[in-house]
Amino acid sequence: MPVSLLGASEIRALAAELDVTPTKKLGQNFVVDANTVRKIVTVARVEPGDRVVEVGPGLGSLTLAILEAGASVTAVEIDHRLAEKLPATAAAHGVSDGALTVVDADALRVTALPGDPTVLVANLPYNVSVPVLLHFLETFPSLERGVVMVQAEVGERLAAPPGSKVYGAPSVKAAWYGPWRLAGTVSRQVFWPVPNVDSVLVAFERDPEPRGSEDERRRTFAIVDAAFQQRRKMLRQALSSVLGGSAAEASVVLERAGVAPTARGEELSVEDFVRIGRALDTA
Repeated sequence: MPVSLLGASEIRALAAELDVTPTKKLGQNFVVDANTVRKIVTVARVEPGDRVVEVGPGLGSLTLAILEAGASVTAVEIDHRLAEKLPATAAAHGVSDGALTVVDADALRVTALPGDPTVLVANLPYNVSVPVLLHFLETFPSLERGVVMVQAEVGERLAAPPGSKVYGAPSVKAAWYGPWRLAGTVSRQVFWPVPNVDSVLVAFERDPEPRGSEDERRRTFAIVDAAFQQRRKMLRQALSSVLGGSAAEASVVLERAGVAPTARGEELSVEDFVRIGRALDTA
């Protein structure tokens, strides 16, 4: 029996059955369009045999599209009602035993996943999208690529290059793991309820080799946080607290890293920030 997808009327019926009222807090704008969930699966290059982790499956519309493509899914869901219902929904739509595993947990607290998934697919709410993505990339090195649907503002920031208006700490931290790109727009009309913001797909590929050790990542992220704490501030001032305690000492480290002390964080690539961190070791 082939896997079938959820329709708009069934999604509303499931929500009524579970007494689920979509809330802004949990970002519960459910996707009710089959073409959209299939588009996400296609952009993510999900193939038969792939091991996919989905964060926030909700009522299961995207989950079923991933399973329809022949992948296995580990779904992480914070809402207990949705987590409990999802296996029954999957079974009713032709999903075979063992293809879906549901983890009833807060994604930000998950530290282990069955099956070592290699692909991340998700529809993430604004308030947790970046923390969830960074947590999963840090915690699960088996993840090789992924596609997430997020508010346009978040997606544009994740994929932003140095020097652009929306480039910031999330852009640098995401780039630590590999390149990100905008991979398509999503109509507001495919959601229930219809949101008042635009959404995009953003895709990533993890670099074949880690950019640095865990200690280097922590140090780099601390430097990034300091650099963007006050935008448009010269690095010798912005980084004084993490590069020696004064603007003069920070300037010495920056020059050793080949970065102008008068530059601003918005101009620097992740490679620049890594060099600054490594320059501390040669002090």
